[in-house]
Amino acid sequence: MTAINITNARKELYNLVENVNRYSDPTLIVSKKGNAILISEDDWNAIQETVYLNSIPGMAESLIQGKESSLEDCLTEDEIEW
Repeated sequence: MTAINITNARKELYNLVENVNRYSDPTLIVSKKGNAILISEDDWNAIQETVYLNSIPGMAESLIQGKESSLEDCLTEDEIEW
C-alpha cells in the first residue's frame, strides 16, 4: 500500500485516483488529524458485498459447503425451481 501525506495527496489527487483504479492498490493518506484510505469504487463495492454476505447467518458455511461439492452434485439452472 502506498502512503502519502495529505499535502502531497492534494497536489496528486488526479494521479492517486488513476492509480487506485488502474492497479487496485489502496493509498494511505496520512494526516495529523487522522489517516484515510483511498480505494477504487470497484474495491469498495467488493468490500461491501463481502460484509453483507458475512452478515447473513450461515452464509459462510454454505459457501464453504458449496465450494467442496462436486459439480455432479449441483443442479443446473434449468433444474432450479424459481
